[in-house]
Amino acid sequence: MRVVFLGTPEFGVPSLRALKEAGYNVVGVFTQPDRPKGRGNKMLPSPVKECALSYGIPVFQPLKIRVDGVEDLRSLKPDLCVTAAFGQILSQEILDIPTIGTVNVHSSLLPKYRGSAPINWAIAEGETVTGVTTMMTDRGLDTGDILLKKEVEILPGETAEELTARMAPIGAELLIETIRRIEAGNCPRIKQDETEATYYPMLKKEMGDIDWRLPAEKIVCLVRGLTPWPGTSFVWGEGETVKVWKAEVAENPGMTPGSIIASDAKRGLVIAAGENAVRIIELQAPGGKRMQAVDYLRGHPAAWQRCEMKEERHG
Repeated sequence: MRVVFLGTPEFGVPSLRALKEAGYNVVGVFTQPDRPKGRGNKMLPSPVKECALSYGIPVFQPLKIRVDGVEDLRSLKPDLCVTAAFGQILSQEILDIPTIGTVNVHSSLLPKYRGSAPINWAIAEGETVTGVTTMMTDRGLDTGDILLKKEVEILPGETAEELTARMAPIGAELLIETIRRIEAGNCPRIKQDETEATYYPMLKKEMGDIDWRLPAEKIVCLVRGLTPWPGTSFVWGEGETVKVWKAEVAENPGMTPGSIIASDAKRGLVIAAGENAVRIIELQAPGGKRMQAVDYLRGHPAAWQRCEMKEERHG
């Protein structure tokens, strides 16, 4: 079987490795173009590209595969295409090239949490269980027939970064099981129930602005779901934007949302929310490094009384 793999971030790497280790003939890899990263804006390859090159697999990086990648894909004569967080929409022309079709490894229990950031949104919405689904890709956005599913528990306090690292190898295992069952002719293929479908948008930086009028549980889930990107933050003091890395729910003695309940090295940093309060465990001040809030407050005692609200920040 000639397989072409399409993926970009770290989530796709275990699936590509699993294909190779299972003995499948991966004849090409498509991934997003190299992007500038870090303070020096150095052009760096995607994790999937690095993995592909380590195996000596030809790599293709079209800006838009449906425009400038069609002929390259066709020349590889794939029996099957596999996608895992590729990051581009596939046209019908692309989908018609592999003789078997295109299997997608999606990190949610479809039809719930369709879209580009299902792990982030599942955590942000307070879910305790998510999972991986393999599906046959069609022209819709995560609307294709479901092949196999596997549930994954979301651990207490787990961030999107941590959960992604746990789910990626689970997705790889499910992918190999799916392909083997397709080969054996006994893989289920089930239409998605559109009445149960939910769709969530791409992540944007402004989504991380903390609104202290929300319940503390919601804010904490948002912190977990948006870590490491785009991250959550708030403004306090003299216009300082503070990034939040970890937080937990705390008690509120009755203070208004955004009020500083505690801000010292002994009690830590506790901020009133719409319901209960949020204890900031790890933070990052402007120009600083990620650190424990109590350690930061030991060297930076806070005298202010409240945080700015979202509308105050954006004017």
